[in-house]
Amino acid sequence: MTNSSGLAANAPDVEADIQPSQLYNDDLAPVPQSRRKWGILSFAALWISMSACIPTYMLASSLIGGGMNWWQAVLTIFLGNLIVLVPMILNAHAGTKYGIPFPVYCRASFGTLGANIPALMRAFVACGWFGIQAWIGGNAIYKILGVFMPSLVSGSPLPVLGITLAQFFCFLFFWGINMWVIYRGIDTIRFLLNIKAPLLIALGLLLLYWAYRQAGGFGPILSQPSAFDAGQPKAGQFWIFFFPALTGMIGFWATLSLNIPDFSRYAKTQRDQVVGQALGLPMTMALYSFIGVAVTSATTIIYGTTIWDPVDVLTRFKNPAVLVIAMLALCIATLATNIAANVVSPANDFAHLAPRKISFRTGGFITGFIGVLMMPWKLVADPNGYIFVWLIAYSALLGPIGGILIADYFVCRRCKLNLTGLYQADGEYRFTNGFSVVAIVALVVAVLPSLPGFLEEVKVLQPGTVPKSLADLYHYAWFIGFAVAFVVYLAGRKLTSAAQRQTPQG
Repeated sequence: MTNSSGLAANAPDVEADIQPSQLYNDDLAPVPQSRRKWGILSFAALWISMSACIPTYMLASSLIGGGMNWWQAVLTIFLGNLIVLVPMILNAHAGTKYGIPFPVYCRASFGTLGANIPALMRAFVACGWFGIQAWIGGNAIYKILGVFMPSLVSGSPLPVLGITLAQFFCFLFFWGINMWVIYRGIDTIRFLLNIKAPLLIALGLLLLYWAYRQAGGFGPILSQPSAFDAGQPKAGQFWIFFFPALTGMIGFWATLSLNIPDFSRYAKTQRDQVVGQALGLPMTMALYSFIGVAVTSATTIIYGTTIWDPVDVLTRFKNPAVLVIAMLALCIATLATNIAANVVSPANDFAHLAPRKISFRTGGFITGFIGVLMMPWKLVADPNGYIFVWLIAYSALLGPIGGILIADYFVCRRCKLNLTGLYQADGEYRFTNGFSVVAIVALVVAVLPSLPGFLEEVKVLQPGTVPKSLADLYHYAWFIGFAVAFVVYLAGRKLTSAAQRQTPQG
């Protein structure tokens, strides 16, 4: 039963029924309608705040580094975000209707215990993003110190780590600030979140103004040819680069397209989450990425080389005061983004492993420690690794999860869930000892087509080991994974239902 706002009309005794369950804790409990206060502006502001970040800048400028011109890069990013907006809105529906977070939503399709599989897969990706943001903040501190102590930036890279001791300590310092904020609780960064978007937008606009002045106007910047044009170094190779790049753009928000229920559970109505996300995501990503595109293009004119990391661009400024102010603003904004985008959801995911033992704070600490072990500086070391290894690789895992969730919720269940049953260990979502065999098989089958190409990309297999047509499937990982999982899951559910109907009752 739902009301006119598309929200489930929860019975008053639901909370009493589910509270004793081992699958329950306060963080995973359904949000009552009295606490659902997010409107259109709340969701638009959320996406504007999360999209205006340094990784967005780096995402856009990495396409320039790969050979695209400015409009090709911005259009690719806009299209990718327009595509990922669809599963974003669809998966948000259950969160808004039932007030449930992502791990609980997964129980309907993967089982009460099997839900840990997609939750942990999503959580480990978030750990990587947490580490990337911590690296960006730590690297900014390293650059600030280098202005006053030039000898600091002259060290040799450490074995295995591949960065200097000073870089590593600056990374750990900024990482430690993140850990302190997690310990203090999410309320500690409310002020930072409020000023974060204006800080980064202002910093981006200042960089844009500087690029405009130094490059002699936007004419030279925007007239830079595509490397894929006739007579250019990569002539005729545009589509070979475009489709993997588009997959990478979708992969950028593939995490949030799954765990969006963690935020949409606070929505007042379905309309609020749909309109708010549509207004906040694609255009903000395109507009902020244009800043990265324009500035990166300008560096080619100004310095004769493409500089796609904004921190490296800022270090070219001669005025130490300007550099320090810019870097501090970047650190504050990065800290706020990291906690909001990369701690809230994985903390819930890790808490789902043992709801009675792992709290939100403990889940946040787990996120932070794994983020260090993943050595995030290697993930963003170059555009090729950033897009073709990091973004596409995890989209090969998350695309199938999205296909399974949407197939189950919209096709199999027609948007109807048993809210109480989601918190019952022996209820209808137990399946086979807590695991849905159909969902697990669909996930594995959907990941397999992208595996050979991934193994070649990371040099486990030598190029040419597998047929090129099979290896190339990796470049379409999110699309293939989503489609295969969607079809296999529905077929598996149909076969299971047919088998159950043929089983004699007795």
